[in-house]
Amino acid sequence: MRVIGIVAEYNPFHKGHEYLINEARKAALDPRAVVMSIMSGPFTQRGLPAIAPKHIRAKQALRCGSNVVLELPFEWACAPASEFARGAVASLLASGVVTDIAFGIDAGSPDMIRFLSDPALYTSQGYESVLKDALSEGASFPSASARALIASTSCPYDADSLASVLRSPNCILAVEYLKAMKSLGAGFNVHMIERKGQGYSDDDYSSDDILSASSIRKALSSCRSASAAADVLCGRVPDASAAVMLAALSDGSFSLCNFDSYAMRAVTGRVTDNTRFCNDGLASYITNVFADLRQEEMTFGKMSAKLATKHFTMPRIYRALTSGMLNVTSDYVDYEPGYIRVLGFDHEGRYCLKIMGKCSKLPVIHNPSDFLEHPELEKSMRLGIAADDLACTFTGMTPASSWNIPPVIIK
Repeated sequence: MRVIGIVAEYNPFHKGHEYLINEARKAALDPRAVVMSIMSGPFTQRGLPAIAPKHIRAKQALRCGSNVVLELPFEWACAPASEFARGAVASLLASGVVTDIAFGIDAGSPDMIRFLSDPALYTSQGYESVLKDALSEGASFPSASARALIASTSCPYDADSLASVLRSPNCILAVEYLKAMKSLGAGFNVHMIERKGQGYSDDDYSSDDILSASSIRKALSSCRSASAAADVLCGRVPDASAAVMLAALSDGSFSLCNFDSYAMRAVTGRVTDNTRFCNDGLASYITNVFADLRQEEMTFGKMSAKLATKHFTMPRIYRALTSGMLNVTSDYVDYEPGYIRVLGFDHEGRYCLKIMGKCSKLPVIHNPSDFLEHPELEKSMRLGIAADDLACTFTGMTPASSWNIPPVIIK
């Protein structure tokens, strides 16, 4: 049995995700291969709450080609690319059943991604020295890293091409997946699927091509009803994906994430030097910016504009804000995930999970009560509950309700 691991956020599930699943099966030469998606839960890699609850996004994926959906625990889901990738790859490896891994990349970059995934490239003294000098001169990190690689290695690529790949979030994650595989000894068959349609940050919602998740989220952000969301989703995401979200919006199961509410919570929260991701003066910077914002009518756009700086990336700032809300400290995270949580499955996925139950190197959690059998997981479980409860406040759900929702089963 071929089992293809796909790391995703499905925020929300769109045509590009459907394309990746279909192409992954083609690349594996097995149209009946099981697709096992491991997905961010209530918060994403950028540090922000997801547009919809995890069980809604899992159901979208299951209706559109995935057979099993797992949850990447908060500690690794809301983290920089290297930790996000390592947590996901470690989980897929620990499942004991994954044979392949597939991920999207930008056109023309597979060989460059393989080159950049060599950890030895980044450990030379020459690389660190040139990188530091380039950054001090005001170069962006992708440009500085490209310059350092050319100066310190026998690099077969030019600086512009390298910087372009290092600037793409999809390619950055692809590099990190391969690094994690090498570090963990994961011998998955690798399928790099060239992306179609808009890039990660393109916001041209008028396009009829495959839209990026960011452009869909931006269009959804102003929707306050199911009918308004239908105007955004229909024809632009797979029909089955739109149906899942619109049905849940219509029956009041949830509301689309209110990012202004997130901003209000962030501004009244507290970060310290011991908050995760707050080293190098980030806590002081956030505190100083927020000192002038507490009395204002806050919006997400206003907060983000005030926090924008050359010294810290916005994803790192968002991750720090979310960690502050959840009281996650810098020494919190273990080296690798301690469990595998199942968010949903279909008929083929059920058979795969039976095998995984016998092969997995980690406890497989289907329902919260399963944690009672593993007291060593209490710390991670409590953080997962807290993250779900916090996200509920932004999506109109009752706190604790999301954590207690059983796995989605598609018959």
